[in-house]
Amino acid sequence: MGEPLMPSAAQSICMDCRVVVEAAIPVYDVTTPDEAIRIAVSKTGEMLNPDLSYVEISMSPRTTPDGEELPPAFVAADEALVALELEMTVFNVEQEEHASRIARKEIGQRLENVPLKVLTVERIPDSDAEDSPDESEESAGDEATDSNKATDSNKATDSNKATDSDEATDDGDDLIPEFDDLLEDG
Repeated sequence: MGEPLMPSAAQSICMDCRVVVEAAIPVYDVTTPDEAIRIAVSKTGEMLNPDLSYVEISMSPRTTPDGEELPPAFVAADEALVALELEMTVFNVEQEEHASRIARKEIGQRLENVPLKVLTVERIPDSDAEDSPDESEESAGDEATDSNKATDSNKATDSNKATDSDEATDDGDDLIPEFDDLLEDG
């Protein structure tokens, strides 16, 4: 009776985390750092879309050991290596380490042969997560939750279509006769 109670899996605390991953993107046939950055952002966006369209892409700040700022791209012999930060929100995880593994896996699957390093994992306060419902969600591998979300989304889309078609029928009552009217005419 003196043993402490351990929380069960059902009682575990789930949280949402914002994960920032640094990626080293190679770019070829460029002459300036600005050109390399533009191409790297475009190339990365193409690799992540449409599956990870909610990942935010930005330039990664770089500094020398003395603290001097450097551009995020290093160009040599018309080739460049561009440092980009990829930020995504991971939902329903129990630990920050779990969130970083999910982000690395999801991003790494689309950016093949690109070195990745997790820079930060920040827990999102509960009120912040509720305030941004339009933000894309990445669950912690719970396929049942994903299918429920898809079903709910389809239901919402279907109800919007039904509303749109109801409005179209109301506006064009004299253009298309009702089914009962067709039976009466025949």
